[in-house]
Amino acid sequence: MYYLDFFTQMHARLRPETYLEIGVAAGKSLRLSSCRSVGVDPGYAITVPIDGDIALVRTTSDEYFNRPDPLAPTGGKPFDMAFIDGLHLFEFALRDFINTERLCTEQSLIVFDDMLPRTVDEAARQRHTRAWTGDVFPILAVLAEYRPELSVLAVDTHPTGLLLVMGLDPASTVLSDNYDEIIARHRRPDPQSVPSSLLDRTAVLPPERVLASSFWDVLRESRGGSGDFRDELNRALGDTLGRAFVAAR
Repeated sequence: MYYLDFFTQMHARLRPETYLEIGVAAGKSLRLSSCRSVGVDPGYAITVPIDGDIALVRTTSDEYFNRPDPLAPTGGKPFDMAFIDGLHLFEFALRDFINTERLCTEQSLIVFDDMLPRTVDEAARQRHTRAWTGDVFPILAVLAEYRPELSVLAVDTHPTGLLLVMGLDPASTVLSDNYDEIIARHRRPDPQSVPSSLLDRTAVLPPERVLASSFWDVLRESRGGSGDFRDELNRALGDTLGRAFVAAR
């Protein structure tokens, strides 16, 4: 399944009221949103029709997150869903996640693009191929080690996969507190050492199976609540995805 087709169905299931996109480019994914949306990109060049409640911000993600009130475009409402597709380099993707999580709720969903490079060349920090993921993939290992409480699903969308992250904690400082250590350990010179499980897609989930899960209902229906929904979320993930969910984690 092409990732934009997955995105269309993801929006339909989650029905977010607020949406953040880091890395707008031509606007092909941003146009799929039907809620109050914020698109951040210093060099966006929209080439597709966009008709919606959208704030386009021509700046870097670092500058946007460092603003006195980055939630001003949503009237102070946290983001229900966010898409990280900015600079395809590990340190920027990690920083975008840290900053995005702060502007979300426990019931929000954060999605990374380009998590599953198909070749080592495609995963290079220095781009030399037409299709390029960069070295975003170590995010998987970092979240598993430093934030094991998160629910993380790698999804085999075409062409280079997505990573869904749920069960967020906007108050967590674990990643920011250990940012320098994480970068020192996981940012490596080319050629990158991409795990075979990612190249071979042996530890990822088919998109159809993910879309069929009831966790979308749990996230949507618990939105705005104050109770602990994590047990319900994990049951929904486990019941629908079973061993595949365990493998993906």
